[in-house]
Amino acid sequence: VQLQASGGGLVQAGGSLELSCAASGRFVSSYALGWFRQAPGQERKFVAAVSWSGGSTIYADSVKGRFTISRDNTKNTVYLQMNSLEPEDTAVYYCARGNWGKISRSLVDDWGKGTQVTVSS
Repeated sequence: VQLQASGGGLVQAGGSLELSCAASGRFVSSYALGWFRQAPGQERKFVAAVSWSGGSTIYADSVKGRFTISRDNTKNTVYLQMNSLEPEDTAVYYCARGNWGKISRSLVDDWGKGTQVTVSS
């Protein structure tokens, strides 16, 4: 499975961005998809995940109420709508594929290349 993230950029605090991740390969729609982020000097951390059907989602406490994850299995794409962005959200964002019960613990099967999100104060 290959994952390609896009949509990053520079935004002012309080602004919004939507990230997309296009997945290719077999059985993509059978797996959970998620987003992670890594800030400079920090380890990669879980942000959000969505189950294979899109019916279940889970978020890190730091983004609850501000970020929304969704997926479109007809397009094999997962999205991350980010609102009320804060400078602390600045990081490289990565999409990933894995099992629903493991992905939030960073136990993933495939990583995509990251996309930079920078939030200015």
